[in-house]
Amino acid sequence: MTGLWFRQALLPEGWTASVRVAISGGRLATVEPGAPPRAGDQRHAIGLPGLPNLHSHAFQRAMAGRAERRVAGADDFWLWRERMYQLAQAVQPEDLRAIAALAYAEMLQAGFVRVGEFHYLHNAPDGRPYADPGEMAISLAAAAADSGIALTLLPVFYAHSGFGAAAPTDGQARFVNSLDGYGRLLEGSGRAISGLEGAVLGVAPHSLRAVTPEHLAELTRLLPAAPVHIHVAEQTREVEDCFAWSGRRPVDWLLAHAQIDRRWCLVHATHMDAAETLALAASGAIAGLCPITEANLGDGIFPAEPFLAAGGQIGVGSDANVRIDATEELRLLEYGQRLTQRRRNVLAESADEPTADRLYRAALAGGGQALGCDPPALRPGAPASFISLDAEHPALADAPPDEYLSRWIFAAGRAAVDGVWVGGRQLVAEGRHLRWTQIVSDYRAAIGRLRADSA
Repeated sequence: MTGLWFRQALLPEGWTASVRVAISGGRLATVEPGAPPRAGDQRHAIGLPGLPNLHSHAFQRAMAGRAERRVAGADDFWLWRERMYQLAQAVQPEDLRAIAALAYAEMLQAGFVRVGEFHYLHNAPDGRPYADPGEMAISLAAAAADSGIALTLLPVFYAHSGFGAAAPTDGQARFVNSLDGYGRLLEGSGRAISGLEGAVLGVAPHSLRAVTPEHLAELTRLLPAAPVHIHVAEQTREVEDCFAWSGRRPVDWLLAHAQIDRRWCLVHATHMDAAETLALAASGAIAGLCPITEANLGDGIFPAEPFLAAGGQIGVGSDANVRIDATEELRLLEYGQRLTQRRRNVLAESADEPTADRLYRAALAGGGQALGCDPPALRPGAPASFISLDAEHPALADAPPDEYLSRWIFAAGRAAVDGVWVGGRQLVAEGRHLRWTQIVSDYRAAIGRLRADSA
């Protein structure tokens, strides 16, 4: 057994002093409050569960900072998407492994311990399937193994470019599949992740504009107990196009035509009216929010205050991976509400609990549910996936335990993440991934290949 001792640790019942944990077989064998450290134990100041990242497009990490110049007129999501398609056209399997490994290492350094990879880069650049339909999934599984992050793989079904079964565009050739082809893709994806401890396989209809109602019904039956993720209502044009096609707004259409329940994660759900907000909250589904990407793409701001007040559940994701920081996702979620409401601490549940604590608890529970696993927790029997914070960080100086989350989320950010363990393995020490040098070297080589191919 491996032993660790924390001066303060966040247990399910709250912050607790002098906590010793023992790890066996990748899980927490014991959690002892008020226990002294033993000889050979690692000693850390502050321990807490790491966060789930419920929505990632790993390959888009290669675009970070590269689309921040206006190209024509009023730049928007749709113009950005065309630039993203150019990158998607170029990425080869070996490139995907290197890019994803960097993104996953950065997630770990930021305090994420599991990622939901919304994976739609399936086919060869000419649109033909690889000999093994899971070829690109193999690269993602290898990247998860290289970095050590826990993986929920969500292969995406994509058939159309717009509502009403519009034909796909040339830029979408690497994404497109038939239902039969998708079945083979799921099988290949399952094989790809079979060697990863704790890996989960789900299904992901890309969006209402990319699938037909018949597709949607069939997809949700393929893995009856697995997570189901879908993009919805991210852009106002999407809402307008959906209404023109069906007479309903996207979230309203889904709630009326699909059995939306706890299996589902509706990613973004940015543009909902009041009735949709209340109905989605009552469904048990998770709203998958990606505030950094939503801000970067000019999507809009999710109605978090009424959604949470109605009992809705949320999780956060890094989406396009333009900047990877678990705390910044939570911080920006609250700040967006402050900017629209012109009030402070909008998402605080009560005066007795800091805003950061509510955001963190919500992201743990919602992220775990969305990714098909138990929420991370420091309790016996749970996966040994947790993080430590650097108590010497200036933002945490002399902080009492009930301010740790506030100081971390609203001040210190990812710079305060000191250590990260997943399945009992330490992956980050002193804020740095243990394979960082090699992962960065591989990433630089992949970027060099992509530049050479596009020259």
